Amino acid sequence: MQPYLDRVLTDAERSEAESHLDECAYCRRRYHFEEKLRQFVRQAGQLEPMPVELKAKLAGLRTPLQ
Repeated sequence: MQPYLDRVLTDAERSEAESHLDECAYCRRRYHFEEKLRQFVRQAGQLEPMPVELKAKLAGLRTPLQ
C-alpha cells in the first residue's frame, strides 16, 4: 500500500494495484484510510512546526527510492 501511495511503483505495478483496489473492498477501505491519515498528518504539520531533532530522526528512517 505504501509504495502505491508514495507513487513509486512502475506503470505495470500501479496498474496491477489499481485493478486490485477496484475488486477488493478491504484494500480499498485501507487505501482510503491511509490516504486520509496522510492528509491529516500533512495538515497537522502545517499547524505546529516540527522540532529539528524530530525532522532529522524521521529523515533517517526514510527508505531510499529505488
